[in-house]
Amino acid sequence: MNINIHPLTLGFVQAYLIETSTGLFLVDCGMPGQQKNILPVMQRLGRQDLKLIFITHAHADHTGSAAALKKLTGAQVAIHRLDAEALRTAKMPARGRGWLLRQVMALMTRVIRLQPLQPDILLEDGDSLEPYGLPGKVVHTPGHSPGSSCLVLEDGRAFVGDLMSTTGNPHLQHDIVDDWGQLHASYQRLRGLGLEQVYVGHGQRSLSGNELVALIDAELDTIKA
Repeated sequence: MNINIHPLTLGFVQAYLIETSTGLFLVDCGMPGQQKNILPVMQRLGRQDLKLIFITHAHADHTGSAAALKKLTGAQVAIHRLDAEALRTAKMPARGRGWLLRQVMALMTRVIRLQPLQPDILLEDGDSLEPYGLPGKVVHTPGHSPGSSCLVLEDGRAFVGDLMSTTGNPHLQHDIVDDWGQLHASYQRLRGLGLEQVYVGHGQRSLSGNELVALIDAELDTIKA
């Protein structure tokens, strides 16, 4: 199957439209109101068949436009079971590193008007997306949030949400961490997948599999030291 990936820069967040012969699939969807930037891309592609919105994790900058897009397109919304409650209640369970970041996150929670959304599909580790028309699987990578998950396509390309960023120099997630032990274990798991290319949640440049391995190895060496 021919798969084309269309990166979407939605302010400071990256989302991705995956185009296949069977339909369109969206990975994350930015803050509230970003449907106005996503739908025109679909129109330029001549496609209206958005089948699935895959949410990597339930933080507002990745879920904010999900309810609007679901209403406008009829697409199903899929998220890992452990982050589903945050989507249903429109909460943003995020623990910031440092006083300033915690205050910014608390302010965002009060100011951003998230719309509660009942997910259509509750994902588990290892779930295949083949039944929905996409040759890929779910890899549960907790640590940033309890249900943080990656979408790994059969060709070795992967969407990793906020596990890493290419804003500035490429780096791993250090600022918003739910569980450090789980996060480090998730990095080790990603390292072993033999990925070809990695699409991140923040930053317009993707990473090669070798770059991913180098970042993770440097992190793990620091922990050992």
